[in-house]
Amino acid sequence: MLAIIRGIIVILFTILIFVFGCIYCLFSPRNPRHVMTFGHAFGKLHQVFGINLLVRTPVDAREYGPSIYIGNHQNNYDMVTMSNAVQPRTVTVGKKSLVFIPFFGQIYWLTGNILIDRANRTKAHGTISQVVDQIKKHQISVWMFPEGTRSRGRGLLPFKTGAFHAAIAAGVPIVPVCVSSTHDKIKLNRWNNGAVIVEMLPPIDTTKYTKEQVRELAEYCQQMMQARIEELDKEVEELNKRR
Repeated sequence: MLAIIRGIIVILFTILIFVFGCIYCLFSPRNPRHVMTFGHAFGKLHQVFGINLLVRTPVDAREYGPSIYIGNHQNNYDMVTMSNAVQPRTVTVGKKSLVFIPFFGQIYWLTGNILIDRANRTKAHGTISQVVDQIKKHQISVWMFPEGTRSRGRGLLPFKTGAFHAAIAAGVPIVPVCVSSTHDKIKLNRWNNGAVIVEMLPPIDTTKYTKEQVRELAEYCQQMMQARIEELDKEVEELNKRR
């Protein structure tokens, strides 16, 4: 029964966000500040799922300027955990075909996210160059998942290099964001689903790296995040034991 109630609340909340969000964004379409607004709105659903969410961001995080944020992509619960760490003027990257998904596609475009044409490489000049151009032109930050897919309990997967190529080319820092493990730890029929920690690590200066060192940078970030996620998981275990 609890799972059904939660499902109904999430569906109604999502419909309201999509409908009224589209109307709201029409007053300032494609403004990148909208992504944080609606990301944090969806983040409030952690309370519906019975998650005790702890979000840790540096006090000066809003002063970083244009950056590329990278996060560990676990499952759909990222939408109600990691989204709470989204900073001002931070957008994501998606395929142009997303626009044709009713409601979601429209609000995704209106909130200022970057849409790329992956099917037409000549027109697009490559995904990386599009991201770099948008960062420089609009002074925005971009949120990317270097694993390329949801890990679904397989641990932190090897990183692809796209985000790191873009960061080096744009001359902006990489900011890792780690989320403690949520796979098989959130049950819809359980009232209290324990703690989840979202932690933003210090920015990594990419100006010290060349494009020939992109794999080195990716592996460095992957190892750093892996170690921190393991520490967060241990901390979560201790927190849940005390409850």
